[in-house]
Amino acid sequence: MRYIEPHAHMVSRVTDDYQAMVVAGCKAVCEPAFWAGFDRSSAQGFYDYFCQLTDYEPRRAELFGLPHYCWLCINPKEAEDLELAEEVMALIPEFLERDNVLGIGEIGLNKNSRNELTVLEKQVNLAAEHDQLILVHTPHLEDKLKGTRIIVDVIGNEPRIDPGRVLIDHVEEHTAKIALDAGFWGGLTLYPESKCTSPRAIDILEKFGADRLWMNSACDWGVSVPLAVPYAAQEMRRRGYDDQTIDQVFFLNPVRFLRQCPKFKVKV
Repeated sequence: MRYIEPHAHMVSRVTDDYQAMVVAGCKAVCEPAFWAGFDRSSAQGFYDYFCQLTDYEPRRAELFGLPHYCWLCINPKEAEDLELAEEVMALIPEFLERDNVLGIGEIGLNKNSRNELTVLEKQVNLAAEHDQLILVHTPHLEDKLKGTRIIVDVIGNEPRIDPGRVLIDHVEEHTAKIALDAGFWGGLTLYPESKCTSPRAIDILEKFGADRLWMNSACDWGVSVPLAVPYAAQEMRRRGYDDQTIDQVFFLNPVRFLRQCPKFKVKV
């Protein structure tokens, strides 16, 4: 099979993961900016991280013949410090023209706090000003429903943003319809201990349709599986789906969304 890994934090993974992904059929990997597992103490730390995402990591992926793309932002887990957030957001425009940058992400909410909301609004404005795609992190567990509704309202009320250029990630059974009904795309994240298992993700896809959904592993420094996407494809095969449908979900859907950024160049 062929597939796109549209959300993976490869800076936290070893080179063996790159090799395994390529062998499994991965044609491109996309890496949103996120939390490092600890709070960075200065804007300079984020500057170095953005250099890592736009310079070092693409070269590491290239060793395995895998195109590497990224998204840039200050993540919601570090958005409580508004002064730091302003300093980080001021750094982002200089990186947006780099060859592998797809847009602004993964912005969103973590605990649905007032400061997180302020930074979310500012980063949506940043995306609108620079005509960027948006990738959105939705909160975990009990905060997810409320947070998803807030996020959809904030972005939906920005007239400069086309909903079809926004992906709401980590949707689940109770939030997928909210995102899709508002015209956004939805991401199904395949985690072994939280978010979606492969059977759950395919149940959601069967309920809401495959038109604007993709699947990703969001693999990072925690318990996660870099091959979760092809494993989900195996579950679809087990349920009797044909190769054409599997190719649509795991390759053509992410390509269709990501090609809205002209820098995303993957042969179909």
